[in-house]
Order: sequence, then C-alpha cells, then structure tokens
Amino acid sequence: MSEENPRPKGELSIRSLAMPADTNPSGDIFGGWILSQMDIAGSIAAGNRAKGRVATVAVKGMSFHLPVRVGDVVCCHTEIQRVGDTSITLLVEVWTMRRGEQRQIKVTEGAFVYVALDEEGRKRPVPPE
Repeated sequence: MSEENPRPKGELSIRSLAMPADTNPSGDIFGGWILSQMDIAGSIAAGNRAKGRVATVAVKGMSFHLPVRVGDVVCCHTEIQRVGDTSITLLVEVWTMRRGEQRQIKVTEGAFVYVALDEEGRKRPVPPE
C-alpha cells in the first residue's frame, strides 16, 4: 500500500458522530472523548476475542496526530497485537471522515491492554481461538 493512500488497520469496531457537546475550549473535540471512544472500541474487540467480560488495564503509546472537528464521523478500528494468558493487547486507530469528504484521515492511535475476567471479576485465561 502506498503512503499516499493509507488504510486503517484491523476491523471497524465503532463509528460515532463528533458533536458540539464533546468540544474542548478551543472548539476541537476533547481528547478525553476520543479516548473513551477508543476504549469502547477496544473493549468490544477484546471482549469478542476473550469470549466474555474484559477490563481495561493499560493504555500505551497514545498519539494524537490531528484534531477532530464537530461533524466528523469518528471511526475506531481495532487490531489484536498480542494475546497473553489472561490479557489482550490491541492497536486502536481513529480515522475520521470530514463533513462533505469521502476520504478517511488518521487522527489518533494507541495500544490498549485488556484483561479477561470471570463472573466474580477475577482474571481468567483467554480461551484459544
């Protein structure tokens, strides 16, 4: 793939619309809102792989590349990077589609670590695929 036409890694996990209530004082979408969307997307993918309950245990290497604007369609893509005995590490990329445009732009990425939990909230093994 050429650098001129990059594509998201992994699968689309969620898509949201950035709204005015999600802005920071500068008028861009608040980074905490983006982080929460990424965590939701990651937890969906990790829960599917773990076949059950998961909890976020770490966020590694967050990078905010470009601001997200009101009206952007925010697309969170997830790709499993590592599966341990009880944990799953995912790359979560955020791509936006600006209003009136069809191309996607990568705005944020980070690595999220989840742990598989049993019904009592204790760590449990991640089942084989």
